[in-house]
Amino acid sequence: MPVLLSIFLAAILTDNYILSKFLGICPFLGVSKKTNTALGMSVAVILVMTIATAVTWPIYNYVLAPNNLEYMETLAFILIIAALVQFVEILLKKFLPPIYNALGVYLPLITTNCAVLGVTMNVIEKGAADASFGYIESIVNAFGSGCGFLVAMIIFSGIRVKLEACDIPKSLKGLPITLVAAAILAVAFLGFQGMV
Repeated sequence: MPVLLSIFLAAILTDNYILSKFLGICPFLGVSKKTNTALGMSVAVILVMTIATAVTWPIYNYVLAPNNLEYMETLAFILIIAALVQFVEILLKKFLPPIYNALGVYLPLITTNCAVLGVTMNVIEKGAADASFGYIESIVNAFGSGCGFLVAMIIFSGIRVKLEACDIPKSLKGLPITLVAAAILAVAFLGFQGMV
């Protein structure tokens, strides 16, 4: 149990896919203007990351690797993630239309979100490097990575809401101040990794 907790916390803080590995920046910058859309997108990403890992791990380990088809990993994973995103999109449209409408084009973009693909491929790499990193550890890592996505999105949406009320110099308004704030937040999260 302590191992699973450490995997979960590391995925949120030290190995945060947005702020430490810089994957998933498109939705991070695009959907974080409002907290409710950031929350909706993050919940969708958590769901897709966790289910995608739960599906891709056995496919890789029991279908691709034994048949020497490791080179098909990226293609197979992208197809699985695309199918899962369509499923999540259908669920949101049916049960949560306001969140579906608020996310707009960003919801289908989860398919090409490099953080989701990165998590599914990273757990395979960790499993190859560490034999004790199996199926359960992979799912915990994926769920933690999704929660890390949520933490980064919620914190950054709060920062962006505060920035809207600030008197910002004209040359920094809009994207420049957003990128500066994102960089400062990333540096703060790199502090969780300690001194290297």
